Amino acid sequence: MLLAHLSDAHIGPVPRPKLRELLGKRATGYANWLHKRARQHDMDLLGRLVDDLLAQAPDHIAMTGDIVNIGLAAEIAKGRDWLLTLGAPEMVSFSPGNHDAYVPGAMPQLAETFAPWSTGDAGVEGFPYLRRRSGVALIGLTSGVPTAPFVASGRLGPEQRAGLAALLEQTGKEGLARVVMLHHPPYRGGARVLRGLDDAGDFEAIVARHGAELVLHGHNHARRVHFLTGPKGVVPVVGVASASARPGAHHPAAAYHLFEIEPGRVTGQARGLDETGERIVDLGALGLGEA
Repeated sequence: MLLAHLSDAHIGPVPRPKLRELLGKRATGYANWLHKRARQHDMDLLGRLVDDLLAQAPDHIAMTGDIVNIGLAAEIAKGRDWLLTLGAPEMVSFSPGNHDAYVPGAMPQLAETFAPWSTGDAGVEGFPYLRRRSGVALIGLTSGVPTAPFVASGRLGPEQRAGLAALLEQTGKEGLARVVMLHHPPYRGGARVLRGLDDAGDFEAIVARHGAELVLHGHNHARRVHFLTGPKGVVPVVGVASASARPGAHHPAAAYHLFEIEPGRVTGQARGLDETGERIVDLGALGLGEA
């Protein structure tokens, strides 16, 4: 299987909110968009990156969250239209991020709108979800939870962690290559204070016991390769840059990853903007072979 991974599209511009929509955290988030994020994310660049990704003809696409910015109803509807540009729901798997789950009021629409891209085999809804594709088990989690202003942390919770452990055990016995998808980096120290996964240590313990072949995340807007200890060796945990990041911004420029998943072997390659910011090129191997 050829699996493509992108994250943190942060599609814009953010629709002008109504006054009642700016209560609480959205007020600071909207100000942040106007004065910072709007300059960091380029929708034309995002379109070029998606065109390049689709030209690679991946068998499946993983999108690990932060399609939107402050969880407005109009944003979420627009996010659905953008997700359709990646592919039909059976070809694309989605895991929500903290900006998608920005405030409690956004959660019902978020769940309903993106359900086609986060529903498991035989129409089973809820997280974690499982999709079997060409010898690969795609396991989607949600780490996006509403938080206080200036907090961007995530959490899986005990029910989702128990479900993950059961799916890893089950699909491991089936001999499938297990790929776990979520937004926040799922290891201790994976993000700054108030930005990490609260139960990262529990995630590490699950992988140590049950194993996995690959873990994908976003959130940090940067290419990172980390390794967790599994029962039969190391498990690569790979973060990707924002898919819409302008060159010269605070974070690395826009990129996505391609993974070739074969029995007993996973290799990865990055593609993204070159140093000139004009072309999308091969950025080199991800180095998944060893810790």
